[in-house]
Amino acid sequence: MGREKETTKVAYAVEQLVAFNRYNPDILPDLENYVNDQVSSQTYSLDANLCLLRLYQFEPEKMSSQIVARILVKALMAMPAPDFSLCLFLIPERVQMEEQFKTLIVLSHYLETGRFRQFWDEAAKSRHIVEAVPGFEQAIQGYAIHVLSLTYQRIPRTVLAEVCLFCPFEALIHYLVEYCFISS
Repeated sequence: MGREKETTKVAYAVEQLVAFNRYNPDILPDLENYVNDQVSSQTYSLDANLCLLRLYQFEPEKMSSQIVARILVKALMAMPAPDFSLCLFLIPERVQMEEQFKTLIVLSHYLETGRFRQFWDEAAKSRHIVEAVPGFEQAIQGYAIHVLSLTYQRIPRTVLAEVCLFCPFEALIHYLVEYCFISS
């Protein structure tokens, strides 16, 4: 409970900074720390992240590739919201050409086009990027189930398990019971 209350206070303080000092480069360290807090507490603030990316545009020498990568992974986790594209528009092209960002752009494309098998294959090759953010796999599985629920009335178990990256069928049932509120 204490950690949750502390996270809430930090989030409130950062949101206040963003609201009143949006273009002040002195808040860069606070916003960078807040990105790390979002990762560790599994929370997300698009406004704060966009503010940080805008400040990086004005102060490119202070840009942290690690922080930008974490922001993009968190934005991927927010699918189907367009957060990833919003963030990407604020990142210079020279930075987007770095290998880790190319990979994240490819992952985003696979998600947007419903190519989940290719997504999971590419994500497996890039574990170092996506494992830096806890809850990534569960968020993407939730998005995949959301897309499938819009597309199918009935779906073969094997297709569902493959799309959501559940090898044993029991793991799929456990996930559906825990996160989708169905009875086993």
